[in-house]
Amino acid sequence: QVQLVESGGGSVEAGGSLRLSCAASGLSIVTPCMGWFRQAPGKEREGVAAIYNGGRSTYYIDSVKGRFTISQDNAKNTLYLQMNTLKSEDSAMYYCAVDRWCQTAVAGLRTRYYTYWGQGTQVAVSS
Repeated sequence: QVQLVESGGGSVEAGGSLRLSCAASGLSIVTPCMGWFRQAPGKEREGVAAIYNGGRSTYYIDSVKGRFTISQDNAKNTLYLQMNTLKSEDSAMYYCAVDRWCQTAVAGLRTRYYTYWGQGTQVAVSS
């Protein structure tokens, strides 16, 4: 059974940093595409960043480029999202997810490609 457990969320002031973690069990994170998504109240869930090719390739949406870094520790089977220079608009529930067939690498970061999801961790940024 695949399980994804996020942690590391919290409340910070604008300009601050947080590091999210996603511990995976029931599958190896080396093969599939792994992604971070977020959903703010009243908004659709959006992809933020993805990582694939065993961690050698990454993708970011424009609004987080240069501020967020996605990475993975294959030995720990854990995905990370380092978030720096946080803005109020980054406030949301953050989820990690698995794209088993790595369609992300070809077609981009789409929610519908992701099969397994964690429960989420809340990020609140105050301005």
